[in-house]
Amino acid sequence: MRGYSLEQDLRLLINNPKYSDIEILCEDEKKLYGCRAILAARSEVFNTLFYNGMKETYESQISFPKINSSGMKIILEYTYTGSVKEESLTKDNTIEAFHAADYFQLSDLQNFIIKTVKNTNLAKNYSPELLSKVSEKMPLTEDNILLNLLVETVAISPLNNIEFGRLSITGLKYLLSITHEKEILFATREYEVFRYSAILAAKQVSNDAYESLMEQLPTLDRIENTIEVENKFINDRQEVAKELEPLIKYIDFRRIKGQVLVNLIEPLEIVPVKILMSVYRNIALLNSLNISDIRGKPHMINEIDYVWDEIACGSNLIIEDNGKIVQASNNCNTHRNVKAKIVLENSGTFEWDIIIDKICKWSWVGVCASENVDYEVFVGGQPTGWVLGSNGYCSNASIKEFNYCPGFHKDGTIVTVHLDMNKRTCAFSVNGTKYREITEWNNLPPKLYPVVSLCRHGRFRIQPHQKN
Repeated sequence: MRGYSLEQDLRLLINNPKYSDIEILCEDEKKLYGCRAILAARSEVFNTLFYNGMKETYESQISFPKINSSGMKIILEYTYTGSVKEESLTKDNTIEAFHAADYFQLSDLQNFIIKTVKNTNLAKNYSPELLSKVSEKMPLTEDNILLNLLVETVAISPLNNIEFGRLSITGLKYLLSITHEKEILFATREYEVFRYSAILAAKQVSNDAYESLMEQLPTLDRIENTIEVENKFINDRQEVAKELEPLIKYIDFRRIKGQVLVNLIEPLEIVPVKILMSVYRNIALLNSLNISDIRGKPHMINEIDYVWDEIACGSNLIIEDNGKIVQASNNCNTHRNVKAKIVLENSGTFEWDIIIDKICKWSWVGVCASENVDYEVFVGGQPTGWVLGSNGYCSNASIKEFNYCPGFHKDGTIVTVHLDMNKRTCAFSVNGTKYREITEWNNLPPKLYPVVSLCRHGRFRIQPHQKN
């Protein structure tokens, strides 16, 4: 009923022709309705437009060729009621609303939109799409809080995990330009930055060019596992180079191995020769370029990242405590494996603890690669698993088992894994005593996951390394 809530009563006026005296034409040619007095009272921009003595003062229609109707609806909701419901903001209208709020100088609405994006699933689930839209609507400025928030969210996600089509060329340019030569958290190695950029550029040109580059630019882990690639002619090469041109200056080719530049990138003929020659010259003069292959600084891992993966888990294993604990059921008579969700890649060192709450017949702790892991078969007997057992032996299918440290067979034992991705090596501590680097496991894969192998009675907990 009317008269009980001012906000509810004012909502009846939103976009209602019956109570309106001005038609609002939007960018997408849709027509909305408003009340001059309310809009002018709530926005200085509206006030100037409606009461300036010019033609807008007397006409019954006003046009906003750069404001979409989806954003204007949010403006009307806010100006009439002083608030916006969280559910009113979606991946399709959030950027339009933020752009419109900026145009109409509604700073409180802008702050609300930023807070909503940050505290809901909008940034988590749709940051590539939102970054693409904001790059098309707004100029690149360092004081744009929403832009910086979206860049930071996308930057800590490896580009290989973002499906082509979610991030536009302009959105990618925003990401690379803001993170170029700056100490910002970043999760993608520079070769993968080039690969993603080139394939995205090819996708804008033709399906043939896209498929050709997908074939000729393998992911970095495939390169480092010595997958040979046959160089072939790329259809529409010049068009691809033109699409790639806005991104090239924000890709640091010095961070890409010379062998990759020569064997994979140069034959494509989509990168200007002078850029590659500059890198070769630096390598020749300095003998090498001793810089990290990833821009900025590696993404820091938080405690919430260390959880077991229900999808990558053997049968008869039970995951509890929001993913922190894995326990073997009484029917688990042979070893089963589970890996953690967290991806350990790029440069840097990683440390985590496995607390063996309940020991089982041989408890195993270590790392595994992402490919060809059978979670129903002991991981240490597979070529893509590297683990230390409670018998003190290290196990991997490609290397003969060897003694590493004294055995540990007590409940509450803490095994710490020390993974150095700069050298691709691993070491372990048991109850605070650190043992040697395992040189037998040299040149581990570029992408690894924490893994454990356990059987009946076993109960393991994972957490970031507690240094104290």
